[in-house]
Amino acid sequence: MEQYKQEFIDFMVDSEVLRFGEFTLKSGRKSPFFMNAGLYVTGSQLKKLGEYYARAIHDKYGDDFDVLFGPAYKGIPISVVTAIAYSELYGKEVRYCSDRKEEKDHGADKGGFLGSPLRDGDRVVMIEDVTTSGKSMEETVPKVRGAANVEIVGLMVSLNRMEVGMGEKSALVEIKEKYGFETNAIVSMAEVVEYLYNKEYNGKVIINDGIKAAIDEYYEQYGAKN
Repeated sequence: MEQYKQEFIDFMVDSEVLRFGEFTLKSGRKSPFFMNAGLYVTGSQLKKLGEYYARAIHDKYGDDFDVLFGPAYKGIPISVVTAIAYSELYGKEVRYCSDRKEEKDHGADKGGFLGSPLRDGDRVVMIEDVTTSGKSMEETVPKVRGAANVEIVGLMVSLNRMEVGMGEKSALVEIKEKYGFETNAIVSMAEVVEYLYNKEYNGKVIINDGIKAAIDEYYEQYGAKN
């Protein structure tokens, strides 16, 4: 596993963004783990978050893109801090763009988007915190493709939950097959378990035998075939 992935897992745990226990998801599933990117709230946390996204995007998609698109709401700060990090780490200026939940009908920036307008010929990398079912893309992809003649290069999320989306495949695989662009995550849940299982971290074991058994049971029911 790449060093930045190990560091990112530590970062999620330290920031209490990734937690283990029993959680009810928006889908109604009872999950033994939960990730909430809304808990990255300090300047240092957001700076690091942007750097991890930038490294992962550079690793998977290279530099041949123009815009980072972060869907409202959590994708907005992620796209901003990642654009900053990309400039600092790789010396490349990329623009950020996000959609509005409600279209603004007044002022110089009226319309359905924040940040840079999308332009014909733009190559776009989509950014989200996590994708469980993939439903968010049903709304976002048509917005982006309808705004200009753009090419969506790929999607980057922070954690691949590795569970079924709308069918029997993972949400990331379903998005790739439905919309025709690459999908990737900074880390997968399998990598998280591999790294944290029975490992003492700050004086306690994050994933002990009991939590590991609960995760295994969850994946028996909701785990994706690919």
